[in-house]
Amino acid sequence: MKKDTKKKNTSAEPIIRSAIVIGIFILGAVLLSRVNRPSASQNSPTPEVITGEKQVIDISVKGGYTPRQTTAKANVPSVLKMKTQGTFDCSSSVVIPALNYRARLPSTGTTEIEVPAQKPGTVLSGMCSMGMYSFKIRFD
Repeated sequence: MKKDTKKKNTSAEPIIRSAIVIGIFILGAVLLSRVNRPSASQNSPTPEVITGEKQVIDISVKGGYTPRQTTAKANVPSVLKMKTQGTFDCSSSVVIPALNYRARLPSTGTTEIEVPAQKPGTVLSGMCSMGMYSFKIRFD
């Protein structure tokens, strides 16, 4: 007698296939979110001093602040350029307590904030009005 070599379809097989497909989608989503999201420890290069008078510090505003940490030169006045592009989240409402600054940024555009010369070791902190997103500028 011949044995039946055909594989029998079990009810567990479709469940296993579905679990594998779902796992692949979840893994892909996790990998894509890491590629598109800036690192929490991402730092920017030291801002350039323009004509020996002021340095410009650029910060992108959308879903948080990029870079979250940066270093600038101490004893030099600065201009903080907050750049938005289709920003409608709470990061567009920025607060910088040390400067007594609070403003709602436009959804698209650049807002310049004057920062007086800071002493070495000073850390200037800013955040959204809800405190969810923040950035720091260290003056060395």
